[in-house]
Formats: sequence, C-alpha cells, structure tokens
Amino acid sequence: MGPDGIHPRVMRELADELAKPLSIIYQQSWLTGEVPDDWKLANATAIHKKGGREDPSNYRPVSLTSVPGKIMEQFILSVITQNLQDGQGIRPSQDGFKRRRSCLTNLTSFYDQMTRLVDAGRAVDVVYLDFSNAFDTVSHSTLLDKLAARGLDRSTLCWVRNWLDGRAQRVVVNGAASSWGQSPVVSLRGLYWGQFCSIFLLTTCIESFMSKFADDTKLGECVNLLEDRMALQRELDQLDGWAESNKMKFNKSMC
Repeated sequence: MGPDGIHPRVMRELADELAKPLSIIYQQSWLTGEVPDDWKLANATAIHKKGGREDPSNYRPVSLTSVPGKIMEQFILSVITQNLQDGQGIRPSQDGFKRRRSCLTNLTSFYDQMTRLVDAGRAVDVVYLDFSNAFDTVSHSTLLDKLAARGLDRSTLCWVRNWLDGRAQRVVVNGAASSWGQSPVVSLRGLYWGQFCSIFLLTTCIESFMSKFADDTKLGECVNLLEDRMALQRELDQLDGWAESNKMKFNKSMC
C-alpha cells in the first residue's frame, strides 16, 4: 500500500461499496484535469533484485503510491492505449507493453528474419542498443507534445500533465520514514506508463530490421556490400541524432 494506508485487499473486498464514490471522484478528476494531492505521494522502498542481500547494489528502488490513484491511472492508460492503437502510434517493431507481443515473440521474430539471411548465404550485422535509465529520463514536455500530436483529447492530456507535476516522495525502510521531499523527476517505470512511453522510444523510420522490447533495441542489416555497411552506419547516426534531439542517452557499456 502507498502513503494513504489503503491496502489493495480493502479495495477488493469493498468493491461494491466503493465503486460509486470512486467513480464520482475519478470522473471529476478527469473532467477538471486535476489529480488529488494524495495520489502524487510515494513511499520509496527497496526490493531485492539479485545476489547477496547484504550488498545494497543488489536492491532496486520502487515507488509505492495510492491504490485508488493507480486504478485511475489504469483508466487513463486505457484511453491512451486506444488512441495509440487507432492512430497506429506504436509501431509494429515494438513488442513491449502490447497484448500478445512478449519478449518471446520479439526474439523469435527477429531471429527468424536474421537466420533467413544467413541461410541465404548473406553476411549479417546485428547491433544491440540500450538506453541509459530510459524510463527515468524521458522528457515529460516532449512526451506530452508527442501525445498531443497523436490527437489525445484535452481532458486526458491535462490530467497527465497534472499527474507529472508537483509530486513528493519519502524513503521508507523497515517502517521508518524520512521527511517528505519534492520529486523533480518522475520515473515512468512500473507505473502503468511504459506503454505510452513506448511511442517516445525510437519512433524513427529506418530501413534495417529493427526490433524493440520496451527500451531494448536490436538492429539487423545485410552487409554483403560496402553500401550496405554504409547504410547501417547512417542508420546508427540517425538513431544517435534522434536520441540527442529527444534528450535521451545510450548506455554505451550495454551496447
């Protein structure tokens, strides 16, 4: 549960009683484009990710927010998702955050394309790209501009803008909490927002085989001829330019 102390089990067991008052709150929030302040508060805590539990680097911080607020986020996300699907805002090369498009479909599809070239006796280069803290560094203003360009309705756009603004968080460890502090950067990781963030990531037209799973990208190209290799380099330069113009950085050690 988040800072409001409302446990998900409460929401589940009292769903019939809570449905009407919450629907009124949700509708008013959407119509006015204002997000309740309680929904903007987060408890930052650490969860064990891998390795020894005595090593702090083996933990990942997560933000626990209001459960009623997260339900509203799902409603807003459904509106954004429908808008992107209708306008083809998420390209076929993106497998992350899409129904029936998993890490497995991403790998098998790309593997099939590359092995077809290899079986035909063609030389193939594959480049693996990784963004540095992609969902933690997405430019909010650029993201909002892209959503507006996709024709997202005004109420939803205002709601998202307000949701990104004026957030605060505190650190909670073993029940002890720090004082509240303003959160200048909102991480879009794990907050239902990865799906519409995927329109932000590498929305660049290139000719090579490109396959994306969230922020991880594979770029494949037949390189039998010099002009093929030059074409691949131009596309890498194009992606680098895209990253710079969108205020993103590639994690070079992971590329």
